[in-house]
Amino acid sequence: MDRVVDLDEVAAVLAGQTVGWRSAGLEVDQVTWRDTEAPWPQSLETDRARVHDPDSVGVVISGPGEAELSVVLFRGGWADVDFSAGRDDAGSLPASDIASATDFEARMNQWVARVFGVCGGTE
Repeated sequence: MDRVVDLDEVAAVLAGQTVGWRSAGLEVDQVTWRDTEAPWPQSLETDRARVHDPDSVGVVISGPGEAELSVVLFRGGWADVDFSAGRDDAGSLPASDIASATDFEARMNQWVARVFGVCGGTE
């Protein structure tokens, strides 16, 4: 898989936004990593030091009313983005052609606003 996005930079973005999200009343789980060199089935790690060659980084954010956003970004520049914002409001959000950590941050702000009505983690 091509390395389009630096996942360590993305983890730093997530860490920077976590304080703002928590201040807005959201719960932010630990960032998870997947190692491309790990044997199948690949397990998720919360300790970056245990991952030699990361191919994805992910986070789950929860909010009021059982709202939830799950984002897994792959180094190839796409993400799996699933959400539940209410009984009749759940699904996946488009997430391709992510070119950088900055691009990911902007999209993450949009996804968080879509699911929780919170504008970004830096407020």
